[in-house]
Amino acid sequence: MLARFNQFIERWIFLVTPVCVILGVVFSDITIHGNVLVPYVFAVMTFIGALKSSFQDIVHVFRHPLPLLLSMVCIHIIMPVLAFGAGSLFFSDNINLITGMVLEFAVPSAVIALMWVTIYNGSSALSLSLVIVDTVLAPFLIPLTLRVIVGSRVQINTSSMIEELLFMIALPAVAAMCLNQFSKGKVKETWPPKLAPVSKICLMFIQICNSSKAAPYIRHMNRELLEVIFAILILAAFGYALGWIAAVLFKQDRKMTVSMMFGVGMRNISAGAVIASSYFPAEVVFPVITATLFQQVLAAVYGTLFHRIKKEAS
Repeated sequence: MLARFNQFIERWIFLVTPVCVILGVVFSDITIHGNVLVPYVFAVMTFIGALKSSFQDIVHVFRHPLPLLLSMVCIHIIMPVLAFGAGSLFFSDNINLITGMVLEFAVPSAVIALMWVTIYNGSSALSLSLVIVDTVLAPFLIPLTLRVIVGSRVQINTSSMIEELLFMIALPAVAAMCLNQFSKGKVKETWPPKLAPVSKICLMFIQICNSSKAAPYIRHMNRELLEVIFAILILAAFGYALGWIAAVLFKQDRKMTVSMMFGVGMRNISAGAVIASSYFPAEVVFPVITATLFQQVLAAVYGTLFHRIKKEAS
């Protein structure tokens, strides 16, 4: 039954995510109380997601690091700067919305990208390494990005943010890889399928709880917030294109191109929402939560487009 549940969620993830947001908004008076558990649930989800990875995967990719480095540059330099530029251009009088936009495109690559990479026959080694390296570095890269880009205009508790990110992301990921190392790969082969449904439940819980903080803004939608939604859609769509373009410009093969496209385009939105909820005003959460409405749909669109172009080219 759990296996069927997991397959159902993976198949309909592009619909499940918006439904979770709606539930969080409609029942915000109840779901907001779950936010205290979110960091712990997120740590569990990170641990389960990292069980598919090992130190050997990272070593293999580090021998040919160009695709990984290109992806990291796109994720942590180009996209946050573009988000800040777009936010400053259209919402110059609202630093909370600008901060939310930058935060959304400063978070690490999403574990769920591995599913799309598998569907479209990309490089699993690159995707696994990108997720793990990006996840382990997230406690330092996210506060650094926010400090450099918007730090002079907002109050950021950097040390506390780093501690929480280490707890939620870096330590569970390293623990999972160590477990794989000590078990000589046995855990990697047996645990992920059994725990995958638990990971999906954790993801849904986090999305529902995080949405509750953005409920007042979603319920009282205005023109500015609609413009934010449109801006996030354009930026999110460009993220996939950026990974694809970078791969083509640097002459990567098909597998690497697929992994870079999804790796750059798909972000760990749940991490961004947790950070926004914990360290910033509620308005910052809105741009981050908005991205959940588009990410899976855009992944399906780009995957289909890429497949058709490559099929026609061959």
